Amino acid sequence: MDKESKRQRQDRNPRTLGDHLPGDLPYRQAVERMIRVDHAGEYGAVRIYEGQLAILGDRAVAPVIQHMAEQEREHLATFEKLSVKHRARPTAMLPIWHIAGYALGAGTALLGERAAMACTVAVEEVIDEHYSKQIAKLGKDEPELVATCKKFREEELEHRQTGLEHDAEKAPGYDALKGLVKTGSRLAIWISERV
Repeated sequence: MDKESKRQRQDRNPRTLGDHLPGDLPYRQAVERMIRVDHAGEYGAVRIYEGQLAILGDRAVAPVIQHMAEQEREHLATFEKLSVKHRARPTAMLPIWHIAGYALGAGTALLGERAAMACTVAVEEVIDEHYSKQIAKLGKDEPELVATCKKFREEELEHRQTGLEHDAEKAPGYDALKGLVKTGSRLAIWISERV
């Protein structure tokens, strides 16, 4: 059976991911939503690091930020390919995330290296939770997507650890900054899944 026939069959007899509850999305739509939000998240991460590098590009911490940015670019490229493969449209919010991600990166960098690292810690904690939920929900249904999420989750956790090693917790107003960034990240996830 070719891929198109399989996809049409899934549309007629939609599976669901995990425990199905009334109102849950059919399988294909749920996978498309996951890819859409992951693509948006990686796009936003690239923009955050670009904003940080615009401010901190001449500091000793720049190569560390550049390394994390390169990994995020790899993540983004992967989700661009998965978007095509699964016919998952990107979020309509990309123009907003383009500006907001850069502003968040540059804004925290203007507060200093520690604040920039606090931003990284906050974002990566939310992404860890997000990927963990997706991995659990996908189970064995999408082995390629699960493997991708697992690999990227580990790299995001490395970024979190890097932020902590670069004194993120010593940033002025660390708890407030972290809480604000985490709330914004969760809101961006919620919106990107739906729009």
